Amino acid sequence: MTAEERKVIFASSLGTVFEWYDFYLAGSLAIYISKTCFSGVNPTAGFIFTLLGFAAGIAVRPFGAIVFRQLGDMVGRKYTFLVTIVIMGLSTFLISFLPGYATIGIAAPIIFIAMRLLQGLALGGQYGARRPTSRSMRRRTSVARGRRGSRPRRRSACSSR
Repeated sequence: MTAEERKVIFASSLGTVFEWYDFYLAGSLAIYISKTCFSGVNPTAGFIFTLLGFAAGIAVRPFGAIVFRQLGDMVGRKYTFLVTIVIMGLSTFLISFLPGYATIGIAAPIIFIAMRLLQGLALGGQYGARRPTSRSMRRRTSVARGRRGSRPRRRSACSSR
């Protein structure tokens, strides 16, 4: 494996860790987010709305994969990696400084959900852009790389392998 191949694999792995960490933060801090963004409703309903915001980020991932995979084909995978990481970082940054419901009212949960949707798009786009790049690094010949990179993922998300 060449230094260039190692660099690509390291960068794609680092992007994946960074983006999943943002999802981890949203899930683990859901109780505090619900008290801040959804304080205008019953605490239980606010917590459920926060979890639904978490689910919205997961649900939009396939659309991010479609959009950013096409973008990666048109302008390059390196640019697509950068764009997805910037979108994820900016949306996480904006969520961290989002004023609560007491300050800006109904705009707080709307902005929170919008940022979660952006995070989901970025996560799906990072996966859709990273997968063909890392798969194509496995073989040396250009024909084999093209075949391996174009194959869809065969295992389900719940697979043990």
